[in-house]
Amino acid sequence: QVQLVESGGGLVQAGGSLRLSCVVSGRTFSPYAVGWFRKAPQKEREFVGAIGWGDSSSYADSVKGRFTISRDNAKSTVYLQMNSLTPEDTATYYCAAGMVATQAQSAYGTWGPGTQVTVSS
Repeated sequence: QVQLVESGGGLVQAGGSLRLSCVVSGRTFSPYAVGWFRKAPQKEREFVGAIGWGDSSSYADSVKGRFTISRDNAKSTVYLQMNSLTPEDTATYYCAAGMVATQAQSAYGTWGPGTQVTVSS
């Protein structure tokens, strides 16, 4: 049984940075793709980015150039580095594990509980 736990969220001023971590446990980590998603109040959960087991990554247009996803297979951890944050990035951020790095939420079978990111203006 794969389990994921996010950490690193918090309150930051606009223009600041945060790095979120997603620790994957329970199974061998390296074959998994990990996606990051976020849900803001009154909005649907949306794709942020994803990384495949071969380190290929993709991003939503809204975060491209500001956010970077990386993985450390030895630590079974995926990181989401977020720079130049704006209040529009305020949301609960979730990581999810699947077999393919894709924008489709249905492709991810296991989700973490989420971590809150709040960006003040």
